[in-house]
Amino acid sequence: MAQSKVVICGVGLIGGSFALALKKSALALRRDLQVVGMGRTRAPLEQALQLGVIDVIATDWASALDGTDLVLLGMPVGQMSAVMQALAPHLQPHTIVTDGGSTKSDVVAAARVALGDKIGQFVPGHPIAGAEKSGVAAAQSDLYFEKRVVLTPLPENSAEDVKAVRTVWELCGAKVSQLGPEEHDRVFAAVSHLPHLLAFALVHDFAQRPNSDQLFGFAAGGFRDFTRIASSHPEMWRDICVANRQALLQELDAYMVELMRARVLLAGGDAEGLEQLFSTARARRDAWLDSISPSGE
Repeated sequence: MAQSKVVICGVGLIGGSFALALKKSALALRRDLQVVGMGRTRAPLEQALQLGVIDVIATDWASALDGTDLVLLGMPVGQMSAVMQALAPHLQPHTIVTDGGSTKSDVVAAARVALGDKIGQFVPGHPIAGAEKSGVAAAQSDLYFEKRVVLTPLPENSAEDVKAVRTVWELCGAKVSQLGPEEHDRVFAAVSHLPHLLAFALVHDFAQRPNSDQLFGFAAGGFRDFTRIASSHPEMWRDICVANRQALLQELDAYMVELMRARVLLAGGDAEGLEQLFSTARARRDAWLDSISPSGE
């Protein structure tokens, strides 16, 4: 691992797990690594220090970036612009900046404004891994093992910097892919952002009903599995949905059409039509599960 000093800004689940994975890799490779933590508030950083996730707490970007090889921005995407503006004046020529944001077009636009002619030092990324629990206490060293990380390189990025970011994620155990920022946002509006929006909306619907306690009292495995991601970080998902709202609205509209199709089948008592819909969905989901199963089972 080339990096000897890494700064994590936003030491929560994503940033904390990144730090732990790099520490584990550095230990295995017998290489020195210092992880520096930055953040909005002191308490989470103190907790990260106590847990051994970071080695040092930095209070300003000038000292944090001194001699730093890599910066990971792990905060919600709505905070990226302000953080980039703050770090930009202190960014050294050899330092690479990457991020863990779930949207890319907005983050890239913010980076272009904040970094200016240093934009080539920013290699955007998105780890496709997480959990419904947030915060540094939920961080785990194997969070990225066998999980996908998507990089969305910019024309200004050097091949060496993109390779360096790819290598770091691979050291965390991840499988690295590449997409363009706009293509990334369209894909993840469908497979990630829409499911989260639906899960939040369903739980919110039940929570507002007069018989809410009764509904939740009888809810079991199906409801739990469908709504697991509604326990995700509200601020983070607020920022994601707003940032990617155009692509997300297109996916939501398409899903509403599909729901109406299912409603027509149900209202008409069309058992054959419903079974065909369910069978098609089941077959495609089973094929997908087979494709991502390491053992093929």
